[in-house]
Amino acid sequence: MKLNYNWMAVLCIGLSVPLVYHLATRNQRGGRPSVRFATYNLALNRAEAGGLLAELRGGGSAPAKRLAEVIQRAEVDVILLNELDWDEAGEAARVFADEYLAISQGGQDPIDFAFRFSAPVNTGVMSGKDLDGDGELLGPQDAYGYGRFPGQYGMALLSRYPILEDQVRTFQALKWSAMPGALRPPGYYADEVWQHLRLSSKSHWDVPIGVGPREEGFVVHALCSHPTPPAFDGEEDRNGCRNHDEIRFWVDYLTPEMAGWVIDDRGASGGLAGEAPFVLLGDLNCDPVDGDSRREALLALLTHPRVEDAEPKSLGGPEQKLKQFGANMQHRGDAHLDTADFSDEPGKGPGNLRVDYALPARALSVAGAGVFWPRSFEPTLSLAEASDHRLVWVDVARR
Repeated sequence: MKLNYNWMAVLCIGLSVPLVYHLATRNQRGGRPSVRFATYNLALNRAEAGGLLAELRGGGSAPAKRLAEVIQRAEVDVILLNELDWDEAGEAARVFADEYLAISQGGQDPIDFAFRFSAPVNTGVMSGKDLDGDGELLGPQDAYGYGRFPGQYGMALLSRYPILEDQVRTFQALKWSAMPGALRPPGYYADEVWQHLRLSSKSHWDVPIGVGPREEGFVVHALCSHPTPPAFDGEEDRNGCRNHDEIRFWVDYLTPEMAGWVIDDRGASGGLAGEAPFVLLGDLNCDPVDGDSRREALLALLTHPRVEDAEPKSLGGPEQKLKQFGANMQHRGDAHLDTADFSDEPGKGPGNLRVDYALPARALSVAGAGVFWPRSFEPTLSLAEASDHRLVWVDVARR
């Protein structure tokens, strides 16, 4: 059953008076309540289909408990979860929400994410083509997005506010070759294969969320994605090219005159209306300064006239840069902005990078932003280390 921003959603909120009061009074800015949007790569991917769900059932997964405590400590209202294996019934997302987030972890206040969205992703969906040139058609690299089974490394969006499901747009099937000026890996894909490939390694979602009282009709679009890492390829840099173009999708989507090529999975074309407020969320697998990414699309996104980069920061990032040393000492970017703790061994790992983003529209007012990366003397550092990524959040309010 779909949950729309209709009488049922209003009834659900109306029956939750304490929650409404909490959401309406926390983080006031200029007399208006703010909403905390976050993104978090959980690293809750498992090697076999159904493996994650079996682990989560019953609420006994130690990694999931630690990750849930991080989310509870961050007190988020809307969160994109990357690398949460998808299943057709959406059970993994439901169980994580109901048996971990809605239950107090480490003495923290539970969070009831009454509204959830998950949808199919391209990881593990076989393309029918030999994409890696090994003579086989059924390997994980022959899928539209790298994966051993459909839904590995999936996504889910959880919200305290109603999700307008009948207005959601997904772009799972959009062809890579449809993008004008796409970075086609030189000399790698034959024409017949190139015309068959999909752009999204997982998917791109535009999920409208009804924020605030219904009579105000205020909707914020959560723009969600998890582009492929720009690694695990050869000199053709096929993953680097794809990462670039998966990010460039959002640049075009936010620029109406450039979005004519964009067609969603229902057949509707075009991008996001120019006046529509949004928060762009996800593990984009690209640092604006360091690492091996093709960063031109990311820089275009960060400087887009509709986007405000609130530059969420932590104190743990620069501390770990100095403690871990290695590849980090070659970095030029501000370590306060780092969101991922990758291998620091020179020549083998990229070091710590800024790859996770919560980017609000300039049409919104930013009340705060941060990265959950505690310092070494804080006991919560061990919680953060449940994933190699850190939770990133931004508080936004209506202007």
